[in-house]
Amino acid sequence: MKRTLFAALLAMTALPVHALDLSAMTDAEKAAFGEAVKEYLFAHPEVLVEAINKLEERQAAAEAQNDATLIQTNAKDLFEDGHSWVGGNPQGDVTIVEFTDYKCTYCKKAYPEVNTLLKTDGNIRFVVKEFPILGRQSELAARFAVAVQQVAGDAAYAQVHDDLMNFRGDITLDSLKRLAETRKLDADALMKRMNEEEVTNVLRANYKLAERMGIAGTPAFVIGGEMLRGYAPLQQMQQIVAGQRD
Repeated sequence: MKRTLFAALLAMTALPVHALDLSAMTDAEKAAFGEAVKEYLFAHPEVLVEAINKLEERQAAAEAQNDATLIQTNAKDLFEDGHSWVGGNPQGDVTIVEFTDYKCTYCKKAYPEVNTLLKTDGNIRFVVKEFPILGRQSELAARFAVAVQQVAGDAAYAQVHDDLMNFRGDITLDSLKRLAETRKLDADALMKRMNEEEVTNVLRANYKLAERMGIAGTPAFVIGGEMLRGYAPLQQMQQIVAGQRD
């Protein structure tokens, strides 16, 4: 494309090769060159489409490389932080990390897709990062989930995580207490732990990690060495997992 455009402009302006150095052009030559470019692009608008597509490809490649560097730099905090819940197959060959918010509509939309991916694949390690960014109800839910993990263990957390993802309505202390009672958990102990430093430290670490990763919304996924910002259908996630295995 570049060679064709270059030759066309030379022909249309009747300028020598060295004259396409804009700094060496006279005002008249610059004007002629500008008119030639305008005429050519009007006659061949597909050139602009090709150029835009190429630019987008380069930008996407640069972003992917930057994401890969961020993942490598923050690998320990992403995959082995010591406090995040790990589900799926803990020995899986690909790890998916999800930054999630229980009041996020797209997190709830992604929830069944992720579950299907984990069940149908069977070889994916799944890490959840509580990342409440949508207000007071989000924070209450995240604090409750982390408190459940710390007080009652991973199995209880897995149940509560599912409950909160399926929950519709306002999240309040009363609704969380009822949820704890339904799951036969110690509601008083959980209400107390929610406001303690152990829970705050987990959320603070997740916020700082998200900031370093350039994550500002939910859901956000790290799939092996690739970043996926936002909701994606099951098929797209399956393709990314397959690409990571390749």
